[in-house]
Amino acid sequence: MECRTHKLVADVAVIAEGAVLMVRYKNPERYDGQTGWFLPDDFLAHKEHPDLAAARIAKEQLGTVVRDPRLGFVESFGNGGWHLIFHYRVDPDRKPRVKAGKNVAAVEWFDLRELPATKEIAHHGWARSTLARLAKTPH
Repeated sequence: MECRTHKLVADVAVIAEGAVLMVRYKNPERYDGQTGWFLPDDFLAHKEHPDLAAARIAKEQLGTVVRDPRLGFVESFGNGGWHLIFHYRVDPDRKPRVKAGKNVAAVEWFDLRELPATKEIAHHGWARSTLARLAKTPH
């Protein structure tokens, strides 16, 4: 069931050893035509709880199981529809093994102090501001 009025999205920042996992997608049309780096994200399935979506996204896109994803904050904005973005953070003790999912062209660890240039990150560097806000959440 697709709703054109509401866009419910979750993303998950997997942060370990001072680095964060980011992805590039094979099908940019599904991501507003954006080809840059993203925090792994996806639309919530119908009636899916955002906590479960964060865990699903990590499993499907990164090939890893995450424990206890913590909601950092929720973002709300309009852009052709009302978007609610649930931003999650996971802090494993060490970098987990990852494997790119079906729609993931590349998955890479980036040092939090040396993220890709803003122009290389999707949506004008959106992941940078998300990570800055998530850094302020307890972990």
